[in-house]
Amino acid sequence: MVGRAMNKKVIALSLVFFGEIFISLSERSMSLDTESGVAGDAISHRLTNNISTYPEVSGNEDRIRDFMKQWDIVGASVAIAKNERLIYAKGFGYADREKKIKVEPKHLFRVASVSKLITAVAIMQLVEEGRLSLKDQVFGEKGVLNKPPYLNIRDPRVREITLYHLLTHSAGWDKYSGDPVFMPYAIKREMDAELPIDLETTIRYTLSKRTLDFDPGSRSSYSNLGYAVLGKVIEQVTGMEYENYVSSKVLNPIGIYDMHLGHAMPDKRYPNEVKYYSNSRYHTTYSSFDYRKKVPSYYGGNNLRVLGAAGAWIASPAELLKLMVHIDGLKDKKDILSDSTLHQMTHTRAGHKPIGWVSASYNGIWKRSGTLSGTSALMKKCRNGFSWVVLLNTSNDQGHEFTYEIDDLMSGFINSVDSWPKHDLFHYQAPRPLYTYTQE
Repeated sequence: MVGRAMNKKVIALSLVFFGEIFISLSERSMSLDTESGVAGDAISHRLTNNISTYPEVSGNEDRIRDFMKQWDIVGASVAIAKNERLIYAKGFGYADREKKIKVEPKHLFRVASVSKLITAVAIMQLVEEGRLSLKDQVFGEKGVLNKPPYLNIRDPRVREITLYHLLTHSAGWDKYSGDPVFMPYAIKREMDAELPIDLETTIRYTLSKRTLDFDPGSRSSYSNLGYAVLGKVIEQVTGMEYENYVSSKVLNPIGIYDMHLGHAMPDKRYPNEVKYYSNSRYHTTYSSFDYRKKVPSYYGGNNLRVLGAAGAWIASPAELLKLMVHIDGLKDKKDILSDSTLHQMTHTRAGHKPIGWVSASYNGIWKRSGTLSGTSALMKKCRNGFSWVVLLNTSNDQGHEFTYEIDDLMSGFINSVDSWPKHDLFHYQAPRPLYTYTQE
């Protein structure tokens, strides 16, 4: 009996040993398969850092490590596509510095204002389906949001605001007058409300207590509130919660399964979500949940549930890049929006911001950045067939300007590599065991 038990143990260990060899060889030879389409089977969970460890690329990764050291960045994650093929997905540094957990492709990061692109795609899909029009009024008795909470309107010009105005930051709210999504104490006082302030109260405050800074459509000024309102529009039109609608109707159909609305507090982090850090001199602030407490700015300084459609999504670079290749106007991956819609999003009126993107040039370079305490994010579609996403779990005093540093880093990194792999990691499947063994 002892000998039989030992033989079974040897067989089991051998299967484990050879299984590890099989996985290693398969990873290096890029054993590919079609995507399973099973909910929860996120591509980012099928990838590891080892899969993107290529001799042709690794020699240039010191650029990224040096950049992280220069800016004291705790953790970073990078994904690169070439001609709509995912060719690189790798983490650097720590997802949790204190627990020494290293960043892997599966880790989720706050993407801040990259969320606006996700929201814009959802709105434009509804427009294509005929359920919305860019000319639709948003507020007032004839508006999409014609419910009683939103009918107490101080400035009559508010009734002129259309979906197009919200999408292009031209609704009439100037960022220099203060963005209401970041003004919980003023709203608490003016609306006699309790913390935390929710989005409905934030909108009611804006409509009933403030006037517009300029006529709708006359110019653009960056507005988080405008995109947060678009989340309410989606809920009103679809009858579904914003996150559920975007996940089930926009993301899941193209194989994206691990993107979510994040939370402000660390105890509500997702299991594979990174920990956040800041090098800013303003790294503490008063809590959006309790005015008597000072907290790290990245854990409670902002109420992500108010930001919602404007800045609350968390994602991995690989899955964000998967969204990118389905809205980039190229032909290897089928786009989820028509060519005319993509053109409309990236070629807006003079003086108006693009729809969803932070910048879009006529020569095909599209960018979407995101900055929030604890994170910096940048995704870019280039002219040379490359697209990429970089997510960081550390912020600094540079704010939005820091994304230009990220852009320079990635341009140098990509251009320094002479030969990139030819495979498509979007279709990567982790090798499955050849045999199963059950002990009696």
